[in-house]
Amino acid sequence: MGYENHTSSSDFILLGLFSSSQTSLIFLSFIFIIFIITITENTMMIILIHRESRLHTPMYFLLSHLSFMDILHTSNIVPKMITDSLSGSKTISFAACGLQIFLSLTLLGGECLLLAAMSYDRYAAICHPLRYPMLMNDYVSVLMAGGAWFVGIINSIVHTAYTLHFPFCGSRAIDHFFCEVPAMLVLSCVDTTHYEQAAYASGIIFLFIPSSLICASYVQILITVLQMKSKEARKKSFSTCFFHMIVVIMYYGPFIFTYMRPKKYHIPGQDKLLAIFYTILTPSFNPIIYSIRNKDVLDAMKNMLRSNFLHKML
Repeated sequence: MGYENHTSSSDFILLGLFSSSQTSLIFLSFIFIIFIITITENTMMIILIHRESRLHTPMYFLLSHLSFMDILHTSNIVPKMITDSLSGSKTISFAACGLQIFLSLTLLGGECLLLAAMSYDRYAAICHPLRYPMLMNDYVSVLMAGGAWFVGIINSIVHTAYTLHFPFCGSRAIDHFFCEVPAMLVLSCVDTTHYEQAAYASGIIFLFIPSSLICASYVQILITVLQMKSKEARKKSFSTCFFHMIVVIMYYGPFIFTYMRPKKYHIPGQDKLLAIFYTILTPSFNPIIYSIRNKDVLDAMKNMLRSNFLHKML
């Protein structure tokens, strides 16, 4: 009630991630460090991919878009969360909340499709190496990246409009650290069953289908790897597939569990914990899993650092 007395009728209140101020300060420091690391490593990946000609391939083109999405996604959520916790002001305007929903759903949906496109690229490269230039070329990669952005934006516009269309008659306190659709539906004073059914159908398109395609791609990759004669090649491919699947599980698992359950089964503490995985942790792991462990990327990074060092020396 204290917050509601100091806000306009259209403002929302973000209750945040933690109730204890001491616990909040410790974890916020940890989240801030992860945020800085995420921004730094993803920005570095984009610059590296842009500057190094050897990385001008469909896989790294898609990866540059993934890094850009991760930068936008964490920047959309973490700075506001940290600022609110430090200032004690937990209010967010109706327009700002709508913008946060729109960006979050655009980037979450686009990343789901982009991860599926990247798994297809790996499938084509490993299972059909001779046909790879035909299956994956510049045109196809641009089409995939553009499609991920376009479909993500269209889906986000629809869901943002529907969510903000619902009346919020009682409390406007969102028990979350950002404006997330499931947390806001709980506040609505009308029946949202029909919308939840539509959101479930959307979840099948953006979550179940891409995650199923990713799993199918990596099953085919593993079958192909098992037929390789080189033990070193098998070990390297197994390692790559293993770490890629960890990222997929960390991203899609909590995302599916959050967005494809009826609102009556949602537990605020559980939803906030799950959201940390696909909004904060996974964006920090993506550059490491998909690129920094790669020899080509490491060589390109060394060359860039060496050239910058020589340029400063001269």
